[in-house]
Amino acid sequence: MTAWTATQLKAFTTADDMRVSPFYEDGKTYGTPTWIWSVVVGQHLYVRAWNGQHSRWYQAAKSQGAGRIHLADQDFEVAYVPVTTDDALTVAINQAYENKYAGSPYLPPMLTAGPVSATVRLDLK
Repeated sequence: MTAWTATQLKAFTTADDMRVSPFYEDGKTYGTPTWIWSVVVGQHLYVRAWNGQHSRWYQAAKSQGAGRIHLADQDFEVAYVPVTTDDALTVAINQAYENKYAGSPYLPPMLTAGPVSATVRLDLK
């Protein structure tokens, strides 16, 4: 895996055009792009599934482990890595969501148990 660059992470911090496309079961065909929120914590990029672990894109990402994202006007091949968040990481990711999406009526549900349990780290391939 290749690390995200400082320039990419800086752009991702404010970009609001994230779409995830995990592979379908064939492992070759990209799924339908799904618009979601993304946040940067440290040197990593994270996303959460609004519908928690039952989300279709989350299930595909978990089973296939790879696909594509669109963010900051670019496409990237990524590995989808489900995250078992510890308390400190959960707090940091929640804070990143609060900073980036402050004032949105959709923010409070993203900080609840369902979406938190469906947190994914996106690693550049």
